[in-house]
Amino acid sequence: MAYLLIFFPLLMAAVAALIKSNRVRPYLLPLAAVPHCVVSFVVVFNSSLADTTTWLSLDPIGKIVLLIVSTLFMFCSFYAVPYLHYRSERQNRMFVMCLLGFLGAITLVTWSQHLGLMWVAIEATTLATAPLIYFNHTRLSIEAMWKFLMIGSVGIALALLGTFFIAYSSLHAGLGATLTYGVLLQNAPLLSKIWLHAAFILLLVGYGTKMGLAPMHTWKPDAYGESPGLVGAIFAGVTTSCAFLAFLRIYHICVAAGEFAYISKLLLFMGFLSMIVAALFMIRQRDLKRMLAYSSIEHMGILIIGLGIGTPALYGTLLHIITNGLTKGVLFLSVGNIHRAYGSKNTDQVHGALRLLPLSGTMLLAAFLAITGSPPFGPFISEFAIVTGAFEGKHFFSGGLFLVLLCVVFIGMGVTVLNAVQGNVPNEVKDKMSFRDGFVNGAPVVALMILVLFLGIYIPQPLRDLINEAVLFLGGQS
Repeated sequence: MAYLLIFFPLLMAAVAALIKSNRVRPYLLPLAAVPHCVVSFVVVFNSSLADTTTWLSLDPIGKIVLLIVSTLFMFCSFYAVPYLHYRSERQNRMFVMCLLGFLGAITLVTWSQHLGLMWVAIEATTLATAPLIYFNHTRLSIEAMWKFLMIGSVGIALALLGTFFIAYSSLHAGLGATLTYGVLLQNAPLLSKIWLHAAFILLLVGYGTKMGLAPMHTWKPDAYGESPGLVGAIFAGVTTSCAFLAFLRIYHICVAAGEFAYISKLLLFMGFLSMIVAALFMIRQRDLKRMLAYSSIEHMGILIIGLGIGTPALYGTLLHIITNGLTKGVLFLSVGNIHRAYGSKNTDQVHGALRLLPLSGTMLLAAFLAITGSPPFGPFISEFAIVTGAFEGKHFFSGGLFLVLLCVVFIGMGVTVLNAVQGNVPNEVKDKMSFRDGFVNGAPVVALMILVLFLGIYIPQPLRDLINEAVLFLGGQS
């Protein structure tokens, strides 16, 4: 099954390269995404199909990330068809090929049980997504693409060095150099602590750059701000989740080695730094997409804080991968619709979105409430589980600071969102408007929002069991 899920999107990318019609080519995205999603769900909830080889196997944490990757990509693929038809002036061959190639590479990340292979797959996702940033062919978009490549290359190089250090920590302990995840876990207590500590720091910075943790986040506002909303949803919900998965494997090795006390302080520092930076830059932010970029930085910080708290917060952290990813899809796709209707993403020009685009405006407002941790949406449940874990684990200062920063983010983000959705529509926008809400561009957004609401009301037992299994896998207690 691993080979099918990895190579089928790559085959469809090759087909996209051969198709000449700019109008037909986008349909390959849902044609690839729907079977990929169906097979992914079958594999995730049928353990007999998850084991393939020593290097390719789907463990519990990989299953969680594969679920959100495949689900979000499927909804984005349906959204992509009308979007690319609307942008018919642009040649979409490279865009479709890169999206399909990205799906294959990101699937490989979720299945990889070899740290070197995982690194190669993550680098492949970088190369596949860079051209997507430049789709609008503007000066700012090419600048954002190069910033993404340059900063990402530094981060991924540090991650490679950290990966080598992991192997050397095994070699230094007289166990022989290895990057196989299972072997490293088995021998974790015997690994050289000095080299393991050095590896953890390098990998925190390296994969933290890919996640967009502060202060390695500087590529994110530009890349998210200048990309199509569809690409922003892929970045915020898929790419960051897989970078977090890569880091989660390193975290697991360090915990198995008995080094949680050492890494916890670093994780809490990096997590809160990211939340503080995001909160400060969200205040009086006028660019809707850049605001969402800082929201992504905030939520990557939340995930890292959850790891820093440890076992009491692991359930909420793993659930938050899913709830954050789905909600980011709603936010970016609805803002993408608003951007096209207004010809701007700046709140100096964007007013009255609820009147001009009732569906997209409503979805943006609802998703804002969800992503800031308001009930009854999914992120409320996951964030509540994390903060509850903080107090249960006697991290009282961390729990208090977490709540304060959530309030700051709510206020800062709320001012921007309310400025966009309330008020009167500018006359120049009414006169020149060529885009409206419709079923084809609205249905994927509504479907994602329904999932976000559903997870806030009820978590299905199979999903609950999967998360509990992942908590146990990481050494916690369900």
